[in-house]
Amino acid sequence: MLTGITQNVEECLRSETAKLMFANSEFLLMFNQAASDRMELAKLLGTSDTQMDHVNNAPAGHGLIKVGGAIVPFINDFPKDTELYRLMSTKPGEG
Repeated sequence: MLTGITQNVEECLRSETAKLMFANSEFLLMFNQAASDRMELAKLLGTSDTQMDHVNNAPAGHGLIKVGGAIVPFINDFPKDTELYRLMSTKPGEG
């Protein structure tokens, strides 16, 4: 399975090829997005303002998931006091 990860979609949304990749993806996880990125993603994916509210100032582990034609909010609060969290954390000082 091909996987692409980006922290800021602004650059990707400038590329027609990348836009097509987003639009044709069967699986997307969207976390906190800047206002301009939210607007472009909403237009590209056909999401409502209410749905996009879930990626507006969203805390870590909160966002939207797109699987096929379904787009739903999710909350994945991972316990920080676990060995797995320590191994997976990308925050400086937590690894």
